[in-house]
Amino acid sequence: MHKLNRAEALRYMGYGNNLPDEKMSLLIDKCEEQLLAAAEPKFVFAVFDKDKCPVSLKGKDIAEHLEKSEKVVLMAATLGAKADRLIRTAEIKEMAEAVILDALASTAIEQVCDNAEKEIHQSFADYFMTWRFSPGYGDFPIDIQGEFLKVLDAPKKIGLCANSSNILTPRKSVTAVIGLLKEKPEQKKSGCQSCNLKGTCQFRQKGERCGF
Repeated sequence: MHKLNRAEALRYMGYGNNLPDEKMSLLIDKCEEQLLAAAEPKFVFAVFDKDKCPVSLKGKDIAEHLEKSEKVVLMAATLGAKADRLIRTAEIKEMAEAVILDALASTAIEQVCDNAEKEIHQSFADYFMTWRFSPGYGDFPIDIQGEFLKVLDAPKKIGLCANSSNILTPRKSVTAVIGLLKEKPEQKKSGCQSCNLKGTCQFRQKGERCGF
């Protein structure tokens, strides 16, 4: 990863359609350089026939998401522990930088996931792909994280674990399910009302959407 999507990072920072001033732009440049130096992006995925997926995919929403899929992809991605430490250090020393680093890291992990999707698509070019559906979306339970990571051997392969509260560590990480199907999926998403984060979502508080 050599460069981050600046427009997406600014959206995470709450700029909307506005642009930062020169002083802030220089600070963002500095933080981006630091994050790219610290990040160790990695991902892992495994593909299973839908009826042989070793993880219990519970919930109405994930069932609907995979309804016409023939195969299921379990995917995990992370920026690594150094990126987390960089953000935590900034939270102690300089909160403004911490906010910027956090936004940049959120952008970075999405780009890692996008790269994982590209590799999946290359390996299964005859299939269409659904969008990423993560534990915690809708009624897809977040307590599946431990089982999910175990199946992928993620702690060993990419250093990604989940704590007793089912929070991923390192924090800037993602787990997701993708369906592979023979016909183009409908481009519909569940929306805010079905998301478990709707009460605390930073985007909803700003009148924006995350894309879910």
